[in-house]
Amino acid sequence: QVQLVESGGGLVQAGGSLRLSCAASGRTSSVYHMGWFRQAPGKERELVAAISWSGGSTYYADSVKGRSTISRDNAKNTVYLQMNSLKPEDTAVYYCAAARGWGFFKSANVAGMDYWGKGTLVTVSS
Repeated sequence: QVQLVESGGGLVQAGGSLRLSCAASGRTSSVYHMGWFRQAPGKERELVAAISWSGGSTYYADSVKGRSTISRDNAKNTVYLQMNSLKPEDTAVYYCAAARGWGFFKSANVAGMDYWGKGTLVTVSS
């Protein structure tokens, strides 16, 4: 079992920045690729960014490309999502997820995730 705990969400004005963190605990010795999903009210959960276990591969949704950076520190079992130039449409609950298959992230397959965090709310005011 792997437990994921997100932090760093909050209220920010449009144009501002936030850094989300996801701390993993439990059987973290296993190889997991990590990612961030988000879900806005009334919308489906969507993949925002993902990073392979080694950090050598990353993926970004078009909606955040150029504004966000995903990174990980395997020594600290933590994944980060730096979000800049935030827009009101970025408002959502952001979830951290872990999966053994990189292909699930490449295809944004929500059902393919092995573990989920409980989410952290990001609210961007206009």
